Amino acid sequence: MDRQDPVAGPPQAVIAAALRRERARAGLSLTEVASRAGVAKSTLSQLESGTGNPSLETLWALCVALEMPFSRLLDPPRPNVQVIRAEEGAAVPSADADYRVTLLAAGQSHTRCDVYRIAAEPGHVRRSEPHTPGVVEHVVLAAGRALVGPADEPIEIGPGDYVRYLGDLPHVFEAMEPGTWASMVIESP
Repeated sequence: MDRQDPVAGPPQAVIAAALRRERARAGLSLTEVASRAGVAKSTLSQLESGTGNPSLETLWALCVALEMPFSRLLDPPRPNVQVIRAEEGAAVPSADADYRVTLLAAGQSHTRCDVYRIAAEPGHVRRSEPHTPGVVEHVVLAAGRALVGPADEPIEIGPGDYVRYLGDLPHVFEAMEPGTWASMVIESP
């Protein structure tokens, strides 16, 4: 089994190539995608050239604008056996909260079921805008305590607890203890 090298920061080159590929697939201009995502055209241009430093919120907005799952931005070729150690993988930080998401596995093209690791610290709520229609999120808390789920009625969960909610509605993740982390599966139609 090959051990992956830890990645420091967001994988800009992979994200840049994915954004260019998906924008071309959708047949949209820089201006159209930037407008749909609510980001500056110059920001999208920098991201597509690999020189931008994207936040999680910007990347999610671009994915919604391009009608694609977030995992497609970071989806590397899959080996037969893959191991990602606890501190490895490309973590993408949030601009609004002490919250990082790491793609662990992406679903196949005929089914989208992506697996992520979430690491979060108390102090800020990670608010997520609705994803594409039909998205469902599943969270299993491994350590700490958190408020998770629909923005208007989050559920407090502890280690080993599981929660499922619609990801196509506003939702939140708020760490209530230091060292909070969870596994999340996002199902897309």
